[in-house]
Amino acid sequence: MSHADDHKGTRRDFLYYATGGAAAVTTGVAVWPLVNQMNPSADVRAQSSIRVDVADIVVGSQITVKWLGKPVFIRRRTEEEIAQARADNDAALVDHLARNDNLDATLSADDQNRAMDDTGEWLVMMGVCTHLGCVPLGDGSGDFGGWYCPCHGSHYDTSGRIRKGPAPRNLPVPVAEFVDETTIKLG
Repeated sequence: MSHADDHKGTRRDFLYYATGGAAAVTTGVAVWPLVNQMNPSADVRAQSSIRVDVADIVVGSQITVKWLGKPVFIRRRTEEEIAQARADNDAALVDHLARNDNLDATLSADDQNRAMDDTGEWLVMMGVCTHLGCVPLGDGSGDFGGWYCPCHGSHYDTSGRIRKGPAPRNLPVPVAEFVDETTIKLG
């Protein structure tokens, strides 16, 4: 019978295990604040979803709200704007995708795939030019009656589709839905 078979643990083994356990706990305590600081802050979590009252928006006007630190255009379009946007579905478009986070990513940039409702009256888009992140001017600015980015000359139509200029993509449509007849939820 050897001396190794008799070995039930010594004081040295206990010290090794205790030191290793203390080191693991100490490392966890030191690393946790570094990992936790990467979580979004309370103000960012609170803004991840907002509700916007659209009851006072008259036909032919828009409001701009701030969501996740970026402007969002909410436009109540006129019959003429809707007709113009739908007539331009067959136009030569720079970007052929809808860029609508509410729908399939492969859908075409037809106005029906960009508007919020079936009638096309409501249009909700991120208000950031897809060229260099400027904020386009609205209310019929530009060559196509929609939005115009004066910084570099991007022209968007009444559906927010890029038609002329250096911008490579249509203005994106964020996740949005009507929670009742007068309230839109973003996020």
